[in-house]
Amino acid sequence: MPLNILHETDEFIVIDKPAGLRSIPAKGWQDDPSRHDSVEVRVQTMFSVYDCPIMVHRLDMDTSGIMVVALTRNAHRSLSRQFMLRKTAKTYTAELLGELESDEGAVDLPLIVDWPNRPRHHANFRLGKPARTLYRVLERSPGRTRVSFRPVTGRTHQLRVHAATPRCLVESPPPDEHTHRCAWPCRGGLGAPIAGDTLYAQGVGADRLRLHADMLAFWSLSGGDWLKFTSPAPF
Repeated sequence: MPLNILHETDEFIVIDKPAGLRSIPAKGWQDDPSRHDSVEVRVQTMFSVYDCPIMVHRLDMDTSGIMVVALTRNAHRSLSRQFMLRKTAKTYTAELLGELESDEGAVDLPLIVDWPNRPRHHANFRLGKPARTLYRVLERSPGRTRVSFRPVTGRTHQLRVHAATPRCLVESPPPDEHTHRCAWPCRGGLGAPIAGDTLYAQGVGADRLRLHADMLAFWSLSGGDWLKFTSPAPF
């Protein structure tokens, strides 16, 4: 499938990435050409961009949605700085396996790669990097909750891990009567993995990962205009 370009300038493009397409080539692509196809390779081919870095940020292969890709060194430098300093805005639509009680809230779980089970990540309060996700319920149905995620940080698999992690993580065994509503220190996730997540939900509930980057906004390279791009979730 050709790339769906939402916006194009001489310095950057905004695309709507389909699920199943990598952001960059996978490791080992030299020995397996099927692992080479990616947003990066397609943009380099379409625009003959070979003399500068182009990838400003990434989406997981199974995640669909909006990405901005640089076409010049100046654009890469400017956009990368905006992401680094959190001057951008982005939201995701997700369908969770479970029914959330709160209409909105935040998840604060530091994350680190789960080395014995790579590429999975997990919460680790001692060694993990800070990660914060804001969420808001959009719709509820039996056994499902449709939510809008706004990641404050951009850790690998952040939304997937924050959604799937149980609501209660405690340093020692809680009392028998413990629930997530009690006064016991609760530091957990939503306890509702994203439907179709093959890493954290065994792929149940959907034929694809139900996670879509539906909005991305950033400052124009001149710094004068706030540019906002949207794409409705295809599920």
